[in-house]
Amino acid sequence: MFVKQYRCMRCAAVYEPDDARMVCDTCGDDGILDIEFDYPAIKQVLTKASLAENRDSSIWRYLPLLPVKGTYIERALHVGMTPYYRAQNLETMFNQKRLSLKDDSVNPTASLKDRASIIAVMKAMECNHKVIACASTGNAATSLAGHAARMGLKAKIFVPKRAPKGKLAQLLAYGADLYRVDGDYKAAYRLSKQAIDHYGWYNRNAAINPHMVEGKKTVALEIAEQSHWQVPDWVVLSVGDGCTIGGVYKGFSDLLTLGFIDKMPRLLGVQSSGCDPFYQAWKNDAPLTETNEDTLADSIAVGIPRNADKGLRAVKDSRGAFITVDDESIMSAALLLARNEGVFAEPAAAAALAGYIKASTMKLIPPDSQVAIIISGNGLKDTDAVVRHIQTPELYSVDFNRFKQRSNKKEEKHE
Repeated sequence: MFVKQYRCMRCAAVYEPDDARMVCDTCGDDGILDIEFDYPAIKQVLTKASLAENRDSSIWRYLPLLPVKGTYIERALHVGMTPYYRAQNLETMFNQKRLSLKDDSVNPTASLKDRASIIAVMKAMECNHKVIACASTGNAATSLAGHAARMGLKAKIFVPKRAPKGKLAQLLAYGADLYRVDGDYKAAYRLSKQAIDHYGWYNRNAAINPHMVEGKKTVALEIAEQSHWQVPDWVVLSVGDGCTIGGVYKGFSDLLTLGFIDKMPRLLGVQSSGCDPFYQAWKNDAPLTETNEDTLADSIAVGIPRNADKGLRAVKDSRGAFITVDDESIMSAALLLARNEGVFAEPAAAAALAGYIKASTMKLIPPDSQVAIIISGNGLKDTDAVVRHIQTPELYSVDFNRFKQRSNKKEEKHE
C-alpha cells in the first residue's frame, strides 16, 4: 500500500496509518480523517501507459491509489468500470455541448455504494473481523450485505422504517441480519453506532470510516480515464451523507497531483428541497445544521450528514455549487432519463439529472460546457416511487378483434 498518513479534517492532526483508526483522538466523531498517499512513489508504478495495458476492468486497476493490500481481490465481485454513455438525446433536448452519463446502477448490487462496500469488506478481512455493520437508507446496506455474503462475512444492517421494499428484499436475500429501526436514518445511525461500539463489529459507516471515500473516488478515476483524460467541465451528482461527493473530489484531486489531468471539474451537488443541509450551509456560508428528512429520494434523505467537511470541501475547492430540486422534479427526471436514454434510475439517482436541468435553466451550467452526470442507483430498488407517478396499464382481452378495436382507437388518439 502507498498510504502515507491520516489527517484530521477539523484540526489537521496527523496520524500514522492504522487500520483500526477511524477518527481523530481530539475531535472525536467530528474529526473525520483524510487518507494521504505517497504520490511520488505511486508515480513509479501507476502511469497512463500502464493503465492502457492493464486488462483488469474493475476498480483494482487503480490498486496503488486504494488503501487495501489486495490480498483477497480475486475472490471479490466485479465492481467498477461501469458504462460512460454519451446522452445524445438529452444533449439535443437541452442544447448541451456534451452530456454524458456515468451509469453506476449496473454495479453488482445496482448502486455506486459497491465501490465503498468492497473496500470495507477487504479492510474488515485484513483486520480479521468476521462481522461488519452499518446504518443506511438502503444502498450502502444492500451493497455491504452482497459483498459480505460473497466474502464470507456476517453483515449487521440497520435501516430506517421507510426503507423501500426493493432494498429490503435485497438485504434479506443476501442473508444479512436486518434491523429495521422505528425511526428515520438519524435513529438508525445512532442505534448502529451503539451496537458497533458494544459488540466490536467492523464499522462500515461511510461517515466514520475514512476508507469509504477512497472506494467511492474510483468513479472519478474512471470518468477521467473514459474521457481519455480530458475531464468534463462539470460533474453532477446527488448528495446525502457527503461521502460520495467527497470521494469524487478526492479522485480528481489524486489525478491532478499525479499529473494525469490538467483541471479539476466543477462539482454540482444536488439535494432534495425536503432534505437539504448541505445546500443550506453552502448558501448561507454557515456551519451545517440538521434538517428534516422529507423526500421520496430515500438514498439522499440524510438530515445530519456525517461527512460534512469533505462534502463542503468538494464543492468549495472545485468552485462548484449545491442546488435543490423538489420531489416532483426528481420523478419527472427519472422518467425523462428512462424514456430518452434507456437508463432506469432510482429517485436519489435521478435527482442528479433534475439538478442538471435546473442548473442549465439557471445558466449556472452554460450550454457550451461538457457535463457528466453520475447515475448512482437502479430504479428497480424503489419501484413504488415510480408506480405512483405513472398511469396503470389497461387490461386487454385475449380476443384479438377486441384488442384491434381498442388498439386502433389508441393509435388514432395519439395521432
